[in-house]
Amino acid sequence: MNQVTQTEAAASYMQTSQTTVSDKTSTKKSKVGGATIGSPELSDKAKKYYEQLKKKYSNMDFILVSKDKKAEAQANAGKYANANRMVVLIDEEKIERMAVDEEYRKKYESIISGSQSQLSQLKDSLGVNGASVKTYGMQVNDGGTASFFAVIDKSLAAQKARIDKKAAEKKEEKKEAQKAANEKRAEKRKADKEKEAERMEWNDEDTITITASSVEELIQKINNTISMGMSDYVQTKEESWVGGNFDFYG
Repeated sequence: MNQVTQTEAAASYMQTSQTTVSDKTSTKKSKVGGATIGSPELSDKAKKYYEQLKKKYSNMDFILVSKDKKAEAQANAGKYANANRMVVLIDEEKIERMAVDEEYRKKYESIISGSQSQLSQLKDSLGVNGASVKTYGMQVNDGGTASFFAVIDKSLAAQKARIDKKAAEKKEEKKEAQKAANEKRAEKRKADKEKEAERMEWNDEDTITITASSVEELIQKINNTISMGMSDYVQTKEESWVGGNFDFYG
C-alpha cells in the first residue's frame, strides 16, 4: 500500500510540474512589431487576438502602448498622423485581458466601435476647420470609457486664422469675388492636406495635440484653438495633458 501511495504521489508531482512549465510557456511574452509606443510585449495568445482586432477595425490605425509609456502616448500620437484614418491608442495590459476575458473583450470592442462612429461625425461638424487637423484618434481608457484627441497642424491653423481675418476686413468686396477666393483657398488647403497626409511622421514642433473626454468637447477645443491663431497659442506637453482625462491604466 505504501509503495502504491508513493507511486501515485510521484505521478501527481510530475503532472503538477508539467502543468507549471506549460503555464509559464503559455504566458511568455515577446515584443510586438508594427506601430508602437515604448516596447510593448504580448503573449502569443494576445498577439493573435491583437491581429484579429486590427483586421476587424481595418479602417483604423492601432498603436500599442507599453505600460511604462502610458503617460507619454498621447503626446507622441502625432507621429502616426494619417488624415484619412483614425488612430486608436491601446495599452498592452488591456490587450492581454481582452484576449482571455470574453466579457471584458466585448465591453472594450464596443467602446472602439462607438468611438469610431462619433469621430466620423466629428469631421462633418468641424467644417472648414477640419482642414487644419492632421488626424483624429481615441484612447481606450480604464472603466469602460474613451478619450479623444486631434493633432492640429500649427501652420495650417495659423493660415486659417489669417485668412479669416483678411476676409473680415474685406467684407465690402463683391460676393462672387469672395466666393471664388474662398474656393481657391479651400482647394489649396485640400491639396496641402493630401500632400501632408502622405507623411507618417511629423515634427512635434509643427503640431499640437488637443485632448478631450468627449467628441463635443473636442470640437469646441479645436475650433477655439484655430480661432485664437496658432501664433498666439503656446502650450507645453504637460499642459496639453490637462483636461484630457486620459487614463492609461487598465
